[in-house]
Amino acid sequence: MRQLPDAVLWDMDGTLVDTEPYWMAAETAVVSRHGGTWTQEQGLQLVGNDLITSARIIQEQTGIGGAPEDLVEEILAGVVARVRENGAPWRPGALELLGELRSAGVPCALVTMSYESFAGAVVEAAPAGTFQAVVTGDQVRHGKPHPEAYLTAAERLGVDVTRCVAIEDSTVGVTAALASGARTIAVPLMVEVAAQDTLSRLRSLEGADVDLLARILDGERVDELATAGRSGR
Repeated sequence: MRQLPDAVLWDMDGTLVDTEPYWMAAETAVVSRHGGTWTQEQGLQLVGNDLITSARIIQEQTGIGGAPEDLVEEILAGVVARVRENGAPWRPGALELLGELRSAGVPCALVTMSYESFAGAVVEAAPAGTFQAVVTGDQVRHGKPHPEAYLTAAERLGVDVTRCVAIEDSTVGVTAALASGARTIAVPLMVEVAAQDTLSRLRSLEGADVDLLARILDGERVDELATAGRSGR
């Protein structure tokens, strides 16, 4: 019988919840208030980045002045307001897999470059006890693609990161998760994630279960997005 992961480490935006449209709407509104323009194509550049990096990119491309930290807080307030007004838009299959992991006794951590104020709103929208640890972008020195956030999550849970499965939606996040040593699954949403020898890729979390995660932890590479074949070693 295959062993289950010691923990599952979840990215949030685009992986667990489809909040990228909230971010893009908030970015567009804030840039407009400052007299600039912002397109969806520009917004796609920011997927997976830490918020300060994203703010600096916005400033470079729009000419908005001021401290990037202030721009982050302004955009973040807009996103949090949308979550509280409209609810957390869970990605298909996410809540089901979270529930199965909880029933199996596998702890979960939220590992996001969003700040604690926003992550807290999503955690509150999840069933009680879903996450045993939360690591946010304002709690680490180095944002993704650096592995610090994933290493921190494993440390807080008291588990070996190489015995964990990480779930991501972006190249930036996948880079961080792989660098930490976690077995990594990409479930792309807004941007493509290229195939890699040690990376599993799924079309959706629908149908994903603890057996699949155990197989991937054991070294199996599952690639539903490959043009030839669906899985391999």
